[in-house]
Amino acid sequence: MNNQSRRHANRTWRTNAFISLVAGSAVAFALTLTSCSGDGEKKVQANTSNLAVGVTKVVKKSLGRELTLSSELVPFQEIDVYAKESGYVKKLSVDYGSHVKAGDVMAVLEIPELEAQLQEDQAQIKNATNQVDRAQHELARYQAQYKALHLQYTRLSGVFESQPGIVAQQEVDDAQGKDLAASSQVDAGQAALESAQSQLSVSKAKLAHDQTLFDYSKITAPFSGVVTQRYANLGTLVQAGTNSSTQAIPIVRLSQDDLFRLVIPVPESYVPYIRVGDRVDVRVPSLNRTFPGKVARFSVDVREDTRTMHTEVDVRNRDHVLVPGLYAEADLVLEHKEDIPTIPLQAVNHAGDKTTVFVVTGDNQLEDRPVRLGIQTANDAEIVAGLHEEEMVVVSDRAGLKAGEKVSPQIVQVMQFHENSQE
Repeated sequence: MNNQSRRHANRTWRTNAFISLVAGSAVAFALTLTSCSGDGEKKVQANTSNLAVGVTKVVKKSLGRELTLSSELVPFQEIDVYAKESGYVKKLSVDYGSHVKAGDVMAVLEIPELEAQLQEDQAQIKNATNQVDRAQHELARYQAQYKALHLQYTRLSGVFESQPGIVAQQEVDDAQGKDLAASSQVDAGQAALESAQSQLSVSKAKLAHDQTLFDYSKITAPFSGVVTQRYANLGTLVQAGTNSSTQAIPIVRLSQDDLFRLVIPVPESYVPYIRVGDRVDVRVPSLNRTFPGKVARFSVDVREDTRTMHTEVDVRNRDHVLVPGLYAEADLVLEHKEDIPTIPLQAVNHAGDKTTVFVVTGDNQLEDRPVRLGIQTANDAEIVAGLHEEEMVVVSDRAGLKAGEKVSPQIVQVMQFHENSQE
């Protein structure tokens, strides 16, 4: 026998030996899956033709969908504090990193013009007060004169009517004229007093107005927070920040530090699941901590350029460890259900608009059954209709499987994947 014949014979022997080994293994495997009682030989022959498939049972568990989005923490409020009136910085009580409470004085301005105006207002009030006192005294004198003249006229008039001829008509008429003149003086004195009182009120109102402006020389914190920027120094002339003048510079920048916003762009497909008040876990990798937050507000519209919705999560900073600009990740729970029937996603078949699974029936026969799914995660899917708890579905390779085919089901563990829906 030549060398070529020997090599061909050896290959033929190895091939036959491999086929025999595989066949023997299949028979041994089938024997372990069947009962040895009764007609054992027939059952072995029947099961050697059944295909082994990996299956798992329909079980109840809790499912939820989460969305992880990243953004930067920003203060809930951050403003540049301007002066209401122009003046020189006389006192500066804060610097970078200073913590203040609402109402605390951060700076004091020197405004000489307003100080002089206040002195003038006080002098005007003093003068107006004197005018009121003078008018009151004049009114009192007029009233006394009127009282005496009116009494004289009343007496003469009474005698003239009761005892005619004793008092002449001329005397009565003179007394009446003096009475009317005195009454007019009283009215004029009353008007002069009211005018003086009005002038006093105007002077007091002007003082109050100027005093209010002067009070703006004290720059106070509108809310509690931390100073993150200082623009002015002692002696700096700051302009009033009441217009768009480029000469106006702020005193400091103040950031609220007990509450932060996490502004996240929610993709369009997840917008229907966002609700105000939803709990959000905010992870800050640099601090290795997670803070509780909640969806506080959203814009209710989707931007055309990014197809996202502006959403804000409020995060409390009670121990003041958060600082503006920190990178954070927000885990939003989109939907969650407890104790629902589920199957692994790898058991699901999609053909067009049909969703089916291969179910192994009680007689180890395959059934291609349509199902309706609910929540879907990276690993599992909720069964809304089509399956019952404890039924077995095929999770192994389903290529070549046909409905009605006999199989040998083997319970297998399904590999789980960690879901990360970060956009």
